[in-house]
Amino acid sequence: MRFRGRAKHRRPAAAPVPAAPEPSGPVPALVIDALGRKCPIPIIMLAERIREVPVGEVIAVLADDPAARTDVPAWCRMKSQDFVREETLAQGGWGFHIRRTY
Repeated sequence: MRFRGRAKHRRPAAAPVPAAPEPSGPVPALVIDALGRKCPIPIIMLAERIREVPVGEVIAVLADDPAARTDVPAWCRMKSQDFVREETLAQGGWGFHIRRTY
């Protein structure tokens, strides 16, 4: 028996899953994978390999040590390189994009 004014019970629709943000900016010419390494190793890897790309190109450093979030931009300021952006990685950690200036 149905009563007037009672609606059928429906499950609420699942919220749409937001799409992963599209990477903005230039594609890196070099990607340095420092995931799983503690600072200052990501900085050392960046310093050793930055000259592998031409001036004006972008390098991405992948790191999951929280110290890298402050160390990479600080290194860029100290060495007069352009810190382009930071992005959060789906697997955890961050991608830091640096443009070689000299």
